[in-house]
Amino acid sequence: MTMPRIGVLALQGDVVDHMRALEAAGAEAVPVRRAAELDAVEGLVIPGGESTTMSKLLDIFDMFEPVRKRLDAGLPVFGSCAGMIMLADEVLDGRPDQRSFGAIPMTVRRNAFGRQVDSFETEIAIAGVDGGPFRAVFIRAPWVERVGDGVEVLATVAGAADSGDEGPGSPGGRIVAVRAGACLATSFHPEVTPDARVHQYFVDMVRG
Repeated sequence: MTMPRIGVLALQGDVVDHMRALEAAGAEAVPVRRAAELDAVEGLVIPGGESTTMSKLLDIFDMFEPVRKRLDAGLPVFGSCAGMIMLADEVLDGRPDQRSFGAIPMTVRRNAFGRQVDSFETEIAIAGVDGGPFRAVFIRAPWVERVGDGVEVLATVAGAADSGDEGPGSPGGRIVAVRAGACLATSFHPEVTPDARVHQYFVDMVRG
């Protein structure tokens, strides 16, 4: 099997753990901070962090437009937590000057599950990820309130951490993982666990 070269956007967030998980899944993982480094990868991970800060750093490093163009051209991308927010075409509760790539037709609400003290872990089933439930870690996590045409819902949780209410338009609960073509997004942090199955799913997307 080929070993795809996959970049991790290294401006903010848990870059090292994403690289570890990608390598465990059979990829060559490299940090990406410059357009020339982006040109050399076959896939890209946008890690968690703080989405408004990430948006500003992308502009400071002159990386917003290079990343957007590669995504528009079909570069496979996986965004976790803040990375999910960066991939959405609509962001709720964000700053007015915050930008996102609009790579997935979905509405994402920032910090929807609450503040840092509301972080939690739970077992979820993820469509396309075999081997039983995945232990998902949610840290100041967003959720998806709307998905557009061509977006596959891969996982939900039973309800909001603070209320237990089910999500609008999602009888299974709040949407926490989606795929749209070459784009994958999760509101949780699979990189902070030793389980590399979500990264394996993305590596297989890149190979495909």
